[in-house]
Amino acid sequence: MKRASILERLAQLLSRPPGPEERARAAWHLADWLACAAAGRAEPVGSVLAMRPRSGASDDAFYWGGLGNVLEMDDVDKRALLHPGPVICAAALSMGKHKLIGQAELLDAIVRGYDATIRLGRAVGPQHYRFFHNTGTCGPIGAAVAGSAILGHKPERTAHAMALAMSQASGLWQTRHEPRSMGKQLHTSHAARAGIDSALLAEDGFKGPVTILEGEQGFFAATCGSADPNAVLDDNPRWRIHDVSFKPWPACRHAHAAIDAALAIREGVDPSTVESVVVETYRDALVFCDRPEPKTVIEAKFSLQHAVAVALLNGEPTLDDFSDKAVQDETLARLREKILVRQDEELTATYPNRFGARVMVDDREVFIADALGDPENPIQRDQLHAKIRMLLETRGTKSEALKQQCSRLLRNSEPVDPEKLAVAFEEALR
Repeated sequence: MKRASILERLAQLLSRPPGPEERARAAWHLADWLACAAAGRAEPVGSVLAMRPRSGASDDAFYWGGLGNVLEMDDVDKRALLHPGPVICAAALSMGKHKLIGQAELLDAIVRGYDATIRLGRAVGPQHYRFFHNTGTCGPIGAAVAGSAILGHKPERTAHAMALAMSQASGLWQTRHEPRSMGKQLHTSHAARAGIDSALLAEDGFKGPVTILEGEQGFFAATCGSADPNAVLDDNPRWRIHDVSFKPWPACRHAHAAIDAALAIREGVDPSTVESVVVETYRDALVFCDRPEPKTVIEAKFSLQHAVAVALLNGEPTLDDFSDKAVQDETLARLREKILVRQDEELTATYPNRFGARVMVDDREVFIADALGDPENPIQRDQLHAKIRMLLETRGTKSEALKQQCSRLLRNSEPVDPEKLAVAFEEALR
């Protein structure tokens, strides 16, 4: 008897029902994404995406999928090195908007979609991440799962939806080397739409190559020299959404532990008299964020030097701390010049299970093993609520209805209707 493919077995794994704890967690991630996306709409990339005509779930997924990552405040699974929210939540809500479903169906779809994307992201290995943007390459599989869940697909049809989605997987890191590039947002837009298109095609009987992951000319062979295919089918019954981190600060996640350390050390420190600052962290944090002289907003968000200078000088970072004005601020520039970043071998060895950093300011030192928002250092509901309010109140969005919907999701006190939620979201995007 022919052995079932990885995708066929994964579809069976994902068919089990999530429980109340998973739905409550999904509600938090949905609220977090809604706020990130609504605030991201005010940025130039949001204006460009808003110009495209839309006529259905696929178009909605593409538009919404590009918004959640704009401000670099979207959730992240540190072991998979990807951001599930911008892709999975966009895909699930876009399909939910066009189908008569309840809150439970929407949240279950998000839980399953997160699981598929994170499983694949943890399987691809470090050689893949060197060149490929995991959110773009692994996002389509989760978007397809979320869409299939809302359509009520059986595992066989879900497997074909995943196969079709993975046939379209893409996203290269070269985009981060060009500050003007909006390619990172295109990756999340495409991933969300590819998943929805694939689920809709599978609904009509369109078949995909179900051995697309492990096949001799498949995804692992082509893009993942150090892949661990078994990670996709890890039999740990815990839903992976519980492992996903929230991002409290508007910067690359690789800078967050250093920000936390700087915040912890700043009390009693006069930045004007500081002689030296040293940041020690893991290798990838330097690969992505060793940028002593950022010139643009996106470069500032990917600068350990700027992020630590902001935290030492201003306290908890806000969106304004990564604006063009902040990048050009002379006081911040002088402090950035004093900051040396270097690799720590022990922190590199524990990464990506731990995103740690050590900050030394003259004779004072603080070590942070896990950034705020990680499962080991969890964000509290009030903290997440404050982040959401900040995003919706500081970006000029028409957000009162969306704020109310997000509050209901966080409290988990009364059901949220997906169609009404989509309407409130759309109002905030205008």
